[in-house]
Amino acid sequence: MIDRVIWIVLDSVGMGALPDAEKYGDVGSNTIGNISKALGGLKLPNMEKLGLGNIEGIKGLNKVENPIGCYSRFEEMSDGKDTTTGHWEMAGIYSENPFPTYPNGFPKEVVDAFESAIGRKMIANKPASGTAIIEELGEEHVKTGNPIVYTSADSVFQIAAHEEVISVEELYKMCETARNILTGDHAVARVIARPFVGEPGNFVRTANRRDFSLTPPHDTVLDILKKNNLNVMAVGKIEDIFSGQGVTEAVHTKDNMNGVDETLNYIKEDKKGLIFTNLVDFDMKWGHRNDVEAYGKGLEAFDARLPEILKAMKDTDILFITADHGCDPTMPGTDHSREYVPFLAYGKALKSNVNLGTRTTFADMGQTVAEIFSVEPIKNGESFLDKVKLN
Repeated sequence: MIDRVIWIVLDSVGMGALPDAEKYGDVGSNTIGNISKALGGLKLPNMEKLGLGNIEGIKGLNKVENPIGCYSRFEEMSDGKDTTTGHWEMAGIYSENPFPTYPNGFPKEVVDAFESAIGRKMIANKPASGTAIIEELGEEHVKTGNPIVYTSADSVFQIAAHEEVISVEELYKMCETARNILTGDHAVARVIARPFVGEPGNFVRTANRRDFSLTPPHDTVLDILKKNNLNVMAVGKIEDIFSGQGVTEAVHTKDNMNGVDETLNYIKEDKKGLIFTNLVDFDMKWGHRNDVEAYGKGLEAFDARLPEILKAMKDTDILFITADHGCDPTMPGTDHSREYVPFLAYGKALKSNVNLGTRTTFADMGQTVAEIFSVEPIKNGESFLDKVKLN
């Protein structure tokens, strides 16, 4: 019997370029493998014990003789490599068309509508690193009060503002305004609030980030679980990614370790259903900033916390660990990478040392969750529960 699924997404922890990576400019990407190579190895004994090093195509990790978990690598079926596309596919939404991106900044009709709605001009309007753009334009923003609006290779409209110039509440309202404007052909996946503090030369982003995502186009496994009176407990930015749909309760987090803490808190509450966690530091703090060393240390730090999670689990719990895309910090540029993602599953109700091979859509995870709880299946994906569950 399985009463609860603990589903942890290590944001951007990919494991090798997908066959169509050339289309995205990502040939050679391998987030785990290239980090391990650059650092002379990674110490991830606990995830290796579950089978991480045994996954087909994995590089730079140790293979163990008898992993205690089930393991696989997953391809993304949807067209894209962003956070929303990856998470939505896991939960049952196949995105046939990529969300719009703006390599030359946002067009005049978007700029005019946004500036008119907020009563201020915006500065920047270009793709940029979040830390670099506040270093470049933070002082001008403080002097003028005009918000910094920027994007990236991802489908995002990001608004950066100093918390003492534009309050966090006002920034959120600006994001809601932008979200209402960015529809139709300009329906970006996420509008993101990026507040910061500090003085010129020493600006620092705060933990008050918030994502304003598109509403999912149809029910996901989260909605289905909720409709069946099961708990859906969201940790980190999961609530934002799904625009609150299908979530019964949520907690936002300051960093990866806080995310692990909050996941453990939910485990201790012993509520039946799904705990869905996103650990974003791998992507936001290290992948996009090409910080190879910090990324490696972050992986090792999560691995060191994994025994706490396993110890806290009940016999009726199972654990999924996966990722939503890659963000190889060793590659040129600072964007996500089109990669396979690793998958690990563990629990007393599951078999050990089961190699699920290569799965062709992230939706297999969500379909398996639906079958675990004997609820309506999602629209995409194939469950692998029969391959991993003990009789």
